[in-house]
Amino acid sequence: MKVIVCGAGQVGFNIARYLAIEDNDVTVIDQSVELVRKIKDSLDCQGVVGQASLPDVLEGAGAADADMLIAVTYADEVNMIACQVAHSLFDVPTKIARVRHQSYLRPTWANLFSREHMPIDVIISPEIEVARAVTRRLKVPGAFDMISLVNDKVKLLGVRCEENCPLINTPLRQLTQLFPDLKIVIIGLVREGKAIIPTGEDQMLVGDEVYFVVDSDHVPRAMAAFGHEETEARRLLIFGGGNIGLFLAEEVEREYPWVNAKIVEADPDRAREIASRLSSTVVLNGDVLDSELLEEANVRATETVVAVTNDDETNILSSLLAKRAGCQRVITLINKSNYEPLLAPLDIDAAVSPRAITVSTILQHVRRGRIHSVHSLRDGFGELIEAEALETSPLVNRPLKEVDLPPGVVLGAVVRDGKVISPRGSTVVLAKDRVVLFAAAESVRKVEQMFSVRLEYF
Repeated sequence: MKVIVCGAGQVGFNIARYLAIEDNDVTVIDQSVELVRKIKDSLDCQGVVGQASLPDVLEGAGAADADMLIAVTYADEVNMIACQVAHSLFDVPTKIARVRHQSYLRPTWANLFSREHMPIDVIISPEIEVARAVTRRLKVPGAFDMISLVNDKVKLLGVRCEENCPLINTPLRQLTQLFPDLKIVIIGLVREGKAIIPTGEDQMLVGDEVYFVVDSDHVPRAMAAFGHEETEARRLLIFGGGNIGLFLAEEVEREYPWVNAKIVEADPDRAREIASRLSSTVVLNGDVLDSELLEEANVRATETVVAVTNDDETNILSSLLAKRAGCQRVITLINKSNYEPLLAPLDIDAAVSPRAITVSTILQHVRRGRIHSVHSLRDGFGELIEAEALETSPLVNRPLKEVDLPPGVVLGAVVRDGKVISPRGSTVVLAKDRVVLFAAAESVRKVEQMFSVRLEYF
């Protein structure tokens, strides 16, 4: 597949990296000579220096025979015009744009992005995606990550093994003996910053971060097995009243009306604006690093603090202050990826990365075959994939122990007629089953091929 990526920032770089690993023909456009040089030196990609919305620049990048254009420059207008030019002049089939400014995204103006006006196939709003990611984490206290799959029949959870975890030093193959009716499959471990695809002989150690797939009905039991029995937050404190903080508060008011939510915002005009848009959320004007203000916000009695200001250092420091004051759990927004390894030793419970979430959302629309959703785990570790098994797939109608799965692929769950099956060696996947699996980065292309529609299917 030939893909043009407009923008060589962190998001553009990571999208290009994922696509290049899978042998796609990738060209990246950016105005920065340094960023284009870095892309060409680091990745198996072409680079073009120039304004991504200009017809001659797109032509030079090969738009005439491109299959997809992904526009993630810093300017919304450049992203939108690049998609328009790619459609009108070069007939590029699929166009994806990152749009940050919320005025463009109001439901009132939804017709703006129709095929007749500005034909963008997929619009990604990082702020909205991040707010949704935070909301997902609020649903399962104790988990640093939570992804819902197959119409919420299955969940991926990420938990940290503390000293009170009953499963410490237990070989993974023994989990089915310890919990014979618990539908859970461990698909990945992160130990001291290194990602591991586990075997049955591996054991979990204190400090490990564990990713597992579980039947949604079994989530409370699975969390208890890992020593996490935290109660759902009824008091929520949000640091930062920007777009993310506002979207999060609006979603909490809409979906969790029993939660007592407060927002702390430094800018008085912005504080008044968000107060006018929220009905039950209390808005406090002040500095999130002010201990007296945190005391006034009753941070001591708050179950969860979410730090989503536009400054990483402020988010980290305010999270630490909240934890020291007695808050049970903190979720922290981090833009700089080099800060992420520091968070676990600092006792920050969960980190949210807008870059990783945006890349993951875009990749869902890049995947081919009968793939319904894709979620990136960690930075280059691999992808969690939900796909429909076709009659022609090598997975179908054979016991899994006889299927030659690519290295680094772990099946997490099979869903058939609304029922979740925890895969074992004797499990047989049938056509039209939904399969949830983890694939290491180097095996994603092979998984795609396993779920692609072959000619004999028709």
